[in-house]
Amino acid sequence: MLERSEALPAPEDQTPRRIVEYLDQYIVGQHDAKRAVAIAIRNRWRRQQLPEELRQEVAPKNILMIGPTGVGKTEIARRLASMTGAPFIKVEATKYTEVGYYGRDVESMVRELVENAIGLVRERERKHVEKEAAERAEQRLLDLLLPRPTSGFEAPPAPRSDDDSSSGSGQPEFERSRGKLHEMLKAGLLEEHKVELTVEKQQPSVMLGGMGLEQMDVDLQGMFEKIMPKQTRRTEVTVAAARKILFEQACDSLLDPDKIHAAAIELAENLGIIFLDEIDKVVASGSKSADVSRQGVQRDLLPIVEGATVQTKYGSLRTDHVLFVAAGAFHSSKPSELMPELQGRFPIRVELNELTREDFVRILKEPRNSLTRQYTALLKTEKLELTFTDDAIDALADCAHKVNTGTQNIGARRLYTILERLLEELSFDASERPPGKFEIDAAYVAQRLQGVVQDEDLSRFIL
Repeated sequence: MLERSEALPAPEDQTPRRIVEYLDQYIVGQHDAKRAVAIAIRNRWRRQQLPEELRQEVAPKNILMIGPTGVGKTEIARRLASMTGAPFIKVEATKYTEVGYYGRDVESMVRELVENAIGLVRERERKHVEKEAAERAEQRLLDLLLPRPTSGFEAPPAPRSDDDSSSGSGQPEFERSRGKLHEMLKAGLLEEHKVELTVEKQQPSVMLGGMGLEQMDVDLQGMFEKIMPKQTRRTEVTVAAARKILFEQACDSLLDPDKIHAAAIELAENLGIIFLDEIDKVVASGSKSADVSRQGVQRDLLPIVEGATVQTKYGSLRTDHVLFVAAGAFHSSKPSELMPELQGRFPIRVELNELTREDFVRILKEPRNSLTRQYTALLKTEKLELTFTDDAIDALADCAHKVNTGTQNIGARRLYTILERLLEELSFDASERPPGKFEIDAAYVAQRLQGVVQDEDLSRFIL
């Protein structure tokens, strides 16, 4: 994981060149696609610097990525959202054809974007109140350990330290006891002490299937929660567990939901990214019944991409400045077969290249999250130091490229299955092996993947 200053530079520092450099750390090749999305992201910052009147006129230039599966289309969009801190969702265009003609309501993607934005804003606001929430939780813990005396009742004795021999009564004595208790609490001496507190019971979700509720603007779940009384229960937990519970309760009480919802709507409207995958699957085909559904999905998508007001349970959201990135393989169809109006809403088109053997070598060695680094880190937890020689990397790349060429081409995803098969025996035995080093070389790769490389019916072994 990158350091925050490196992974999340200030918006004004997110220049196209820096964005491409960031993407290069995770995705091999596809320079044209990286440049296109980098410019699109920078234009969003440029738009924010314009006067209000002109700002409303500048619409985002939506992007259509064309290329086979597993070459980095989704990863490019996902990493962009991670870098910019923008609300991001990935939806499959095909899921809007699963039920009846139109399947799910296409507006549901906007509602999902708002939910994502709320999570981002809530996390941001939470950091502002964490200090006060921790102080409140500490005071509540003290109240649980040493309740304040009330008329007619005697407070239960507080946990005593070995050197606590003081006695007496009254408010001054209570404050002294509370002070000593606070010191013990901060010193971590009471973490295993048990306290009893009240927690709210989790209400079961009301499931009303088959009614198309996700297409309704009314928040029925919220209505049921308001109608049904909140249920609480008393539970006994350790001080360590109680601190976490009380901290969460304090954070919730300090956050303003209305402020969060309003900020989330604004964030989603101006910085939201919706990634529409498998857009080629809604292109009309030879089947008449399928054509009706696919054309219907395109017609429903059009106003959302053009700019529409969508009602959510947190307020209305306009999609005029949401960035849409669509992607598809377009094996059996062409982008020109989409509705002309929908085509016009994706003015920037980039083609992503199929992965070559050299690309597979780079994918295994260069990205910060490469599979070889992931497996090395996983097995290191078993005190087994795994290393891959250069000739092993070459052999793995040869195998992945050959399988992709001989069977279905699934791009870099092929490496997941190749590596899993290669390290299956080692992963199984790692916990029982003595600590030490293990080198993966070309001979080991050939031995473990011999059946895959030699057998003509490669699909029997790998996907």
